[in-house]
Amino acid sequence: MNIQNFINGKFENPISNDWVDNYCPAIGEVYGQIPNSSKADVEYAYQAAKDAFPNWSQTTLEVRSRILIKISELLEVNLLRLAEAESKDNGKPVNLAKAIDIPRAASNFRFFGNAITQFASESHESVGQNAINYTLRQPIGVVGCISPWNLPLYLFTWKIAPAIAAGNCVVAKPSEVTPMTAHLLGEICNEAGLPKGVLNIVHGLGTTTGQAIVEHPEIKAISFTGGTSTGAHIARVAAPMFKKLSLELGGKNPNIIFADCDYDDMLETTVRSSFANQGQICLCGSRIFVEASIFEKFKVDFVKKVKQLKVGHPSESTTDIGALVSKSHLEKVLSYIDIAKDEGGEILCGGNRVTLLGFENGYYLEPTIIEVETDECRVNQEEIFGPVVTIMPFETEADVLQMSNKVKYGLSATLWTNNLKRTMRLSNQLQAGIVWVNTWMLRDLRTPFGGVKASGVGREGGFEALRFFTEAKNVCIKY
Repeated sequence: MNIQNFINGKFENPISNDWVDNYCPAIGEVYGQIPNSSKADVEYAYQAAKDAFPNWSQTTLEVRSRILIKISELLEVNLLRLAEAESKDNGKPVNLAKAIDIPRAASNFRFFGNAITQFASESHESVGQNAINYTLRQPIGVVGCISPWNLPLYLFTWKIAPAIAAGNCVVAKPSEVTPMTAHLLGEICNEAGLPKGVLNIVHGLGTTTGQAIVEHPEIKAISFTGGTSTGAHIARVAAPMFKKLSLELGGKNPNIIFADCDYDDMLETTVRSSFANQGQICLCGSRIFVEASIFEKFKVDFVKKVKQLKVGHPSESTTDIGALVSKSHLEKVLSYIDIAKDEGGEILCGGNRVTLLGFENGYYLEPTIIEVETDECRVNQEEIFGPVVTIMPFETEADVLQMSNKVKYGLSATLWTNNLKRTMRLSNQLQAGIVWVNTWMLRDLRTPFGGVKASGVGREGGFEALRFFTEAKNVCIKY
């Protein structure tokens, strides 16, 4: 099927009639086409957003809230349809999309639909000066939202919901690899009564469509989630234009396991934090550091559990590991397994491409565990973003802290210990935007989300997102 752009409440072909093939990773075949939108398409979307902004920015918070909550409800009504579309595009198991991705997308709209009614600004009385200052939080105007392929609808709505809740109008680009649920979101927004032009969705390549959004002189802010190199490019383009930027980028997250942890809980969670969504989550703990006294036990138990994971077609209810998102990405991940071997890493399990009967062209890979001798190796320093983790022992708290912080990234860290003092010390010293202690991926939408170092700039989530999508204006009145 052909997916169309969603502009001014209508589905439209690209102006140039230029199209890009859309692949299903589970079978490795083309199943449709998407627009490769040009500057002209982005300009068309911008004009629709610009025209809608005066009315939408003055729409009452109550009305905005009702519309966002209605979108949330319709996402839930269409749960199975959206989950199947997500799976077909991305290769993830349908059950995962049903349990996590689509419900969280719905939660994004519900959360920000409620949050905008509670979003407050400040006032300051200048005592003795007969003056008062108060702050207005005003929408920016037309903003650009660019999202990745690993959590297509979840991260797409993570940006769009706060942007429109705050009164902005949006030109959004989903990943060209996973466009289907964004397309379906356009239908849902119309059904929910979102005014035309408030949300405009343009499909296409990052180098063309994404570039046109970033460099558009009147799009005032860019919220981007994706690779660090792309984020650096966006910053170079946007900074001289004085655009607001929120960049959620790559990660190489440590999973630190001390001997005093709740072992069974840790083991179960570590399997999930290593291989959920085929390891294609920026928050996956891809570097596993285990205290030396339990390392050998952990190695045996971890390998045993991972070998039990089933690689299968995403539609099968028993599938744990689906297909990787694309052929090129599969090849990239396989190349890192070769690099690990060249560096002296020991493949404890996995490492091989999987061929499924009837789906021989699909992009499947065994979940892979590599024991490394040093944290200096490339597979411990560079983001692989697939079902591949490394493990190695550590002796002291100081050693593991040094290794954890050594990489250029700083998105998240996971810490397993029941020692309160150690928890407080390491949580304070780990260079990461998020630290999970004795859990993983437990998210409260009120909390700030983002990384440090090469993992990004700015924070999303909660009121942080609403602050990003508004401009603060101070008003001083003397009386």
